[in-house]
Amino acid sequence: MARPKTVREGLPRFLRVIRHFVPTLWREKPLVIGSTVALLISIVFRLLEPWPLKIVLDRVLSMAKSKGHHRVPLFESLDASTVLTLCALGLVVIVALRATSDYFKTVGFALVGNRVMMRIRGDLYRHLQSLSMSFHTKMRSGDLLIRVMGDIKLMIDVVITALLPLLASVLILFGMVAVMLVLNWHLTLLAMIVVPLFALSTVRWGRRIHDSAREQRRREGEMAASAAEAISSMHVVQAMSLEEHFDNSFSSGNKRSLSEGVKTRRLAARLEHTAHVLIAVATAMVLWYGARLVLAGQLTPGDLVVFLAYLKRGFRPLQDFAKYAGRLAKATAAGERIVELLEEAPDVQDAPEATPAPPLQGRVDFVGVRFGYEPNVDVYSGFELSIAAGQYTAVVGPSGVGKSTLLHLILRLYDPLEGAVLLDGHDLRQWKLSSVRSQISVVLQDTVLFAANVYDNIAIGSTDIDPQRIEAAARLANAHEFILRLPQGYQTLLGERGANLSHGQRQRIAIARAAIHDSPILLLDEPTTGLDEKNEREVRAALRRVAQGRTTILVTHELRHAADADVIFYLDSGAVQESGSHQQLLALDGLYAQLFRSQTAPYLASLPDAHYGITI
Repeated sequence: MARPKTVREGLPRFLRVIRHFVPTLWREKPLVIGSTVALLISIVFRLLEPWPLKIVLDRVLSMAKSKGHHRVPLFESLDASTVLTLCALGLVVIVALRATSDYFKTVGFALVGNRVMMRIRGDLYRHLQSLSMSFHTKMRSGDLLIRVMGDIKLMIDVVITALLPLLASVLILFGMVAVMLVLNWHLTLLAMIVVPLFALSTVRWGRRIHDSAREQRRREGEMAASAAEAISSMHVVQAMSLEEHFDNSFSSGNKRSLSEGVKTRRLAARLEHTAHVLIAVATAMVLWYGARLVLAGQLTPGDLVVFLAYLKRGFRPLQDFAKYAGRLAKATAAGERIVELLEEAPDVQDAPEATPAPPLQGRVDFVGVRFGYEPNVDVYSGFELSIAAGQYTAVVGPSGVGKSTLLHLILRLYDPLEGAVLLDGHDLRQWKLSSVRSQISVVLQDTVLFAANVYDNIAIGSTDIDPQRIEAAARLANAHEFILRLPQGYQTLLGERGANLSHGQRQRIAIARAAIHDSPILLLDEPTTGLDEKNEREVRAALRRVAQGRTTILVTHELRHAADADVIFYLDSGAVQESGSHQQLLALDGLYAQLFRSQTAPYLASLPDAHYGITI
């Protein structure tokens, strides 16, 4: 996103951030209203705070007669000692009530802030999950994590600790200016001379502070992405001695972030310095001119004290804005980064008229499908393919011809650019995403297990699963025996991505997860890649059992694993070049037969009588 060059350009972006979060904030309407009332009460008592001192100065200590007309008639008939006592008690009462209202205001707004943060974070996380794979393949996970966890917290914290106090100070300023105008409008106008000067300084430095803060947040996102990438692949980093490379990359980003942070603070310090000087000038002018009015008998000493007290407190917004300018700029930049994600529309989403899918039989048809991951680069063009319900199908062919793309389109991770993918004769887009995906089980080449125990990893996505079903699914997947050998059996906690299991064990848990769902469609994407012979044999046996009675689509580059499929589709150049059973394709002596012979030659040499028939 391009940076705003002027305040006029930057203001709409700030308002866009506010517009996104006001509805969430308004869900806490009772608490917001209550906290605002406490804030207004606090402002009233702050306006009253200097008045006991004024009365003491004018009624108790002042010996000279004044022409001022701002005495309090209530105290004219009381003696000096009584007035002094009442003023002292009144000051305590005013401060106590103000402190009480401040307490309720602070606690109320803190509750609002934390609840809003919880809701925004939840909304953003759900939105990220709804975004299409085309978005996630372009974004770095570390930067997304910073936005979900860091940017939201920064924005809410600054709103609570900086923006709300600043708004309160602005309201106090308006109240104090009103009282000051009543006391002496000439003196008030003199004090307000510095306000336009401060506005000019804010325009000058504010944009630069915002730009610097935004750049710092961007660099912090890049650092988080780099760190997450290295940490998630630590075994590769250490095996290839890449520690120094990643350390240099992280250190470079860290230094650039530090530089931007120092720049932001330096700019904010300049604005703060300007504010202090302007406030000092205004105070000096009011003191000089106000004292002359007191000496001339046109103003009481108490009035001047009230004026100076109001001036000090009334100019707090200027000081606060300068003090919090860097933090407010960071919060605005963080808010923009959050809004960028919230405004990102999913490429794949439910149509307004979409309905829940009925129980599927499992027939799959690709009708005139055109699709590509990049603009003007088609993987499929006019692609046609049909799979009968309950059929076991293998999809084979060279790397990069779109075998896995077939599965992506069935799962609606992407939508075709033209044509349609049909399930049971209906366009997938007619049905709600969740209702379709809940009827499809998937076993991928790179199985993802979660940081939970084995039981929960098998049952994940299902509710009220009977433990006997979990065990039955594990037995079906040839996983029960090795699970029992784990330290706590099914309650053994797995490391991130199942790092404390072998690849073969992870695959068998994934197969158990697919079995527990008992869905009509099973998608297998290179499920045996990287396995040794023993694990491959066990995984293949488990897959044979799980595939029974389901529409099963196996994507594999190992043709011997596809040999006993009902139908084999050989893909090349984005189209089906050959199709049929294993024996039919061998008899055809085409592309499939040539590739099969080249792959199985080593086995034929070592096992002359080997028969490559029924394998998965």
